[in-house]
Parts: sequence; C-alpha cells; structure tokens
Amino acid sequence: QVQLVESGGGSVQAGGSLRLSCLAGIYSYTGRCMAWFRQAPGKEREGVAVINTSGGRTYYFASVKGRFTISQDSAKNTVYLQMNSLQPEDTALYYCAATRGCAPQSLATLTIEYHYWGRGTQVTVSS
Repeated sequence: QVQLVESGGGSVQAGGSLRLSCLAGIYSYTGRCMAWFRQAPGKEREGVAVINTSGGRTYYFASVKGRFTISQDSAKNTVYLQMNSLQPEDTALYYCAATRGCAPQSLATLTIEYHYWGRGTQVTVSS
C-alpha cells in the first residue's frame, strides 16, 4: 500500500513563498519518480516538477521554471516543493504523485505514468 500525504499549503500574497511537503508511505522509496502536479478549478491537471528518487535528477515544467524547486530527503521519504515568487495563476490544488518504478536517469512527465496520488493541498495566491 502506498500513501502520499501532502502538507504546507495555504494562502499568500503575490510575490510570497510556500514550501510543500509530501510524505511517502512507501516500502521502497528509491527507484521511483515523484512529482508535483496541480489543478485549478475548471482546468486540467498539469505538471509542476519531477524528481527521480535515485540520484535526484529533476525536471520543471515551463510555468514554474526558475521559481519553484523540487527536492527530497530520502532518509525521511519526503519530497519538497519550494515555491517562490508566487503569482495568482499558481492558485490550485497541488498533488504529490509517485510512479511504480523509474529508471535511474529517467524523468516521468506524464500524468498517466503516475500510479499513486495524494489527496492534495490547496495553495491560494492573492493579488
């Protein structure tokens, strides 16, 4: 059984920062890709950032590149998303997701590649 629990969401003003955490209740944390996705009301779920847990290779989607940073603490089975320079368009429900497996240099960027999902944490950015 895989459980992903997100935390750290909240409300901030434009230009502010938040750090999201995802605690992965997974028997084998390494050898997977883990990612943050987000979904705003009336919009499709979109990718935010990806990390390969075996080595830490990362990928950022264009809308957040340069502002968000994904990282991990493998000893704690936790993935983080540091979000800086937040804008109202970043308002969404943020989900943590994990694949069943991920080759060491791979980065899974498609929603369909992720089999395990958390329930999400809300981020609201006001102007």
